[in-house]
Amino acid sequence: MSNSAAVPAEPRRGRPGYDRRGALEVAVRVFNEHGYDATSMGMLATRLGLSKSAIYHHFDSKEHLLEAALDEALGGLEQVLDEPGARRGTQTARLTYVVRRAVEVLVDRLPYVTLLLRLRGNTAVERAALERRRRFDDAVSALVRAAQVDGAVRADIDPAIATRLVFGMVNSLVEWYRPTGPEGARQQAGGLGRSPIVGAGQLADDVLALVLDGLRRR
Repeated sequence: MSNSAAVPAEPRRGRPGYDRRGALEVAVRVFNEHGYDATSMGMLATRLGLSKSAIYHHFDSKEHLLEAALDEALGGLEQVLDEPGARRGTQTARLTYVVRRAVEVLVDRLPYVTLLLRLRGNTAVERAALERRRRFDDAVSALVRAAQVDGAVRADIDPAIATRLVFGMVNSLVEWYRPTGPEGARQQAGGLGRSPIVGAGQLADDVLALVLDGLRRR
């Protein structure tokens, strides 16, 4: 039996099928369910209910799909660093803003960020994405360091380690948090586990309460 036979087709959405965005959303779900390496274009075609040539109308290859998906996740994080709240105010206010918005981006783009966090660096596309993520982490470490210089954040923690610990907590959300609404209900019904019914704002407040309590200079 082929791999594609094990992946039921998604319901068709209008004519002539899926647009580029819709095809990408389904592909990301399949990547997360089966792993990127184990997913074939045949599996994607079966899930979409399309021919391979119809997928190639939107994407040149499986790698192109992955690149587009990772850009969705990374673009959201990188945009945060350019927003006014990340560039103005005290160093602590900027750090707080970036962590809050990172949580919001994760919730808003949960499947895409999940895919990003499961990368192994096996391909050039994956390695490029991991490098972009490292640059984001370096920018956050710089904010932590600046807040230490201001005296608002304790100086006995290495900024890079602090960043890893903070985003270790933030990134763990992909393993248990499910969004409110129909999509979250569908995922929980599919056996992905239960999570407290909270929105992105409350979730960000809770993360920041833990982060700032741990980093604040006493």
